[in-house]
Amino acid sequence: MTSSESENGHGSASNKPLGMAAYAAPSLFQPHRARQAIRDAHERKIPPLLGYYAGLSSVPMTRFLAPIGYDAVWIDMEHSSCNIETMTTLVHDTMFMSQGRTIPWVRVPGHDHAAIGYALDAGASIVIPQVETVEQAQHVVSAAKFGTKQNGTRSAPPFRLFPGVTDAPYDGARDIHKCLNDQAAVMIQIETLEGIRNLDAILTAVPDIDTVWLGSLDCRISMNLAANFGGPQVEPEWLEAVALFKATLKKHDKPLSGMSLFGLEGVKRDAGDMSLIFITADILHLMQMKQTLLDARQMLQEGSA
Repeated sequence: MTSSESENGHGSASNKPLGMAAYAAPSLFQPHRARQAIRDAHERKIPPLLGYYAGLSSVPMTRFLAPIGYDAVWIDMEHSSCNIETMTTLVHDTMFMSQGRTIPWVRVPGHDHAAIGYALDAGASIVIPQVETVEQAQHVVSAAKFGTKQNGTRSAPPFRLFPGVTDAPYDGARDIHKCLNDQAAVMIQIETLEGIRNLDAILTAVPDIDTVWLGSLDCRISMNLAANFGGPQVEPEWLEAVALFKATLKKHDKPLSGMSLFGLEGVKRDAGDMSLIFITADILHLMQMKQTLLDARQMLQEGSA
């Protein structure tokens, strides 16, 4: 294995594509075969996918980080000032400047049918926040699929793909829209106790959900518990809710996705359960600049004493 392949984590001694480029479509204007990638990680055919959270929706920062080779980047339209045009630019820059090694995931703002379509048209996989009921899950997955066989209501974009140039299906035996249904992945976030209690019914009724995320921050706050982000979360009612969530995923054999932001030991622990792990964030590294400033000031003060 070459050094670059070893650093990426998914290479081999052959000329196989690195990282998620192995799951890239015939054109980088199309979504990766992310459904297959996360399934393969769940079944341990490949290591868990490692991603970073792009919380600032910064185009220059995304361009700077894209060549690093993360397996995934989380583009957040729910909690940042990110419009449709910026989101599309972030997705395309991720795809092209990583040479297909990074899968863009876009968290859309709510369950809006149009927003889901915009993210998918750009070439991303999607994250749907605040899913609590079967009806909500059916709506968002329907918005992500073409054709009645998958209860799809997604509108086919006529000019997102260039006929004869970027619209080649990855499976030549099927048309492009059937292939696209099997490319972009759909992640739902469960962020309330009601959502946890309804998860069994949701996954039974909506099998096209590809992976599930427990939004612990929102869920704890909705349960009237302290957020304790990065701290102890040991209340009996919380542990009971988490146990029910994990048992439901195991019952349905669904991949778990989540964040692990507090050191490599945490990543190692979480890799036992998770198939997609976001291990860092642009915001976290910028926050460290405060400590750099404090350390520099203290050093200069001590030097002048």
